[in-house]
Amino acid sequence: MKKLSFVLSLCLITYFSFGQTTKTGLAIIPEPVSVITKKGEFILPKHVLIVAGPGAELKSVTSYLKNKLTASTGALVKIKNSAKVPPTIKLTLNAKADTVLGKEGYHLWVSKKGIIIRANEPAGLFYGVQTLIQLFPKEIESPEVVAGIKWATPCVDIKDYPRFSWRGLMLDVSRHFFTKDEVKQYIDQMVRYKYNLLHMHLTDDEGWRVEIKSLPRLTTVGAYNVKKIGEFGRFSTPTPDEPRTYGGFYTQDDIRELVQYGKERFLNILPEIDVPGHSLAAVVSYPELSVTPGADKYQVRSGERTNVDNTLNPSSEYTYTFLDKVMTELSQLFPFDYVLMGGV
Repeated sequence: MKKLSFVLSLCLITYFSFGQTTKTGLAIIPEPVSVITKKGEFILPKHVLIVAGPGAELKSVTSYLKNKLTASTGALVKIKNSAKVPPTIKLTLNAKADTVLGKEGYHLWVSKKGIIIRANEPAGLFYGVQTLIQLFPKEIESPEVVAGIKWATPCVDIKDYPRFSWRGLMLDVSRHFFTKDEVKQYIDQMVRYKYNLLHMHLTDDEGWRVEIKSLPRLTTVGAYNVKKIGEFGRFSTPTPDEPRTYGGFYTQDDIRELVQYGKERFLNILPEIDVPGHSLAAVVSYPELSVTPGADKYQVRSGERTNVDNTLNPSSEYTYTFLDKVMTELSQLFPFDYVLMGGV
């Protein structure tokens, strides 16, 4: 079920990307603020020289572009800080900020002789690269070299900047656990379309997905349930003898790796700890969080209908001690300014 949902989400993103075009007939998603088409086309040579300045963030942009071009086209790509010969692709940060572009905007010129992307910040260059990639034939997304393709883009003058500073998608890893590599795939799909915020729904009745070292039962107990197949919300009630081995969680090292992976793609991760309701996985792990008698007999929900109390006890000092431990460790893992605590 989770694999199907994951594939469907990627298919929908791909459908909307290649199923829509700008007023100029170019398949660019999201549609840029300004697109001017010109005569002619740029044809990618077999030897590509990318010129960009120094810096870790610029290196993230050039490495990303190199990997895209090399994987699908088979081109030999070199990256330099400067060159005596005209580069194939030049990435430049504005010496004086263009106030219209802001932090994430870019200006992309494609001519017959080469490509230039200018921006105020490295993030803008990264988004300019995403637009450039969409101008090539769709086979540019192939992880392997594709033969027989004319690797050409139309000559254009594109200026673009976002309307919204937060452009996010939520991934519910609690009800259906996705592996670290699957989350990376999701991030890859997001940044293609200039999303910059991944909202990770880390906890709910069906599982607690992030390691909290001071509260180990959250993941040794709260991260697993009984695997069920069918319609979520109408699964059969698990029997006592069914193994509770379905699920998983992210170690703190996994989270650090995902945060870094997003950072290299100019994407932040917003963690969500769903409280005080939707907290059955936490209550099962630590029954003293509940005010309801018999909470020590509860089990992590597998998607069946249930009427058990899934709420943390707001009148218990233990609840606040628990939350303090969770938030202390969580804040050390996620550098983003906010933590979402349910309510959506």
